Amino acid sequence: MLAWVAFLLALAAFALALVIWLRIRPTADRDLPADVLGLRKEVAALRKEAAGALRHLAVVRYDAFEEMGGRLSWSLALLDDGGDGVVLTSIRGRNEARTYAKSVSAWRSDQDLSPEETEAISHARP
Repeated sequence: MLAWVAFLLALAAFALALVIWLRIRPTADRDLPADVLGLRKEVAALRKEAAGALRHLAVVRYDAFEEMGGRLSWSLALLDDGGDGVVLTSIRGRNEARTYAKSVSAWRSDQDLSPEETEAISHARP
């Protein structure tokens, strides 16, 4: 009699294990998220948004005047994937500092660029 009870308990445990395995086993439908098309649209929107972010940057430090040391002048290029953005420049003199901002479109500027500003844009370009 005890053998029959043990057999029935083992059979019940096997059936329970089989049911659990059938529920958690990987299937083709469970490998993919429920809304694949929605996720693809969201990724495309994020990529489009990131393309406009100022992700490419470079700083060039230099001495603008021979009597000034320490490379306190600098040009900073902040550009997006298309090369649109701005170049900021700070020229440090003995008694003053001047700051300039020049717009950049497609890796070029309509305004005249200093060699350091051109170098900053080239360093920022991937």
